Amino acid sequence: MPPKLVPELEVSNLDDSLRFYIGLAGFRILYGRPEEGFVFLDRDGVHLMLEEAEGPGRRFHKAALERPFGRGVNFQIEVEDVDTLWARMRDAAPITLPFEERWYRREDEELGHHQFVVADPDGYLLRFFTSLGTRPVAG
Repeated sequence: MPPKLVPELEVSNLDDSLRFYIGLAGFRILYGRPEEGFVFLDRDGVHLMLEEAEGPGRRFHKAALERPFGRGVNFQIEVEDVDTLWARMRDAAPITLPFEERWYRREDEELGHHQFVVADPDGYLLRFFTSLGTRPVAG
């Protein structure tokens, strides 16, 4: 069953974005439409579409794109081994939030994450994490 939400990110240079998403972040191309400057990516069930902003074909932006393109949004992406991904990315990409352990309250429990946030070449923020499980809320 395909996911019910697949973000489509407009990018300034598809080749630069592919070097980041495939070479560093571990995504793979499921399919593309080179004539439109478009690719559909997957990383263990996480799907993203990338489309060159000034390419041919339909474009949906209603205003001029200004960097960083993803102002105010970060995409939380669960991975099996965030430690290995952190080691690969920490010196190769703009880190917005260094590697940390973080617990988030949900009702009467907390969800644990090992996580970091990195910016892609256009400023979209990706928060990669591995789950630490749950624990009761302290106190």
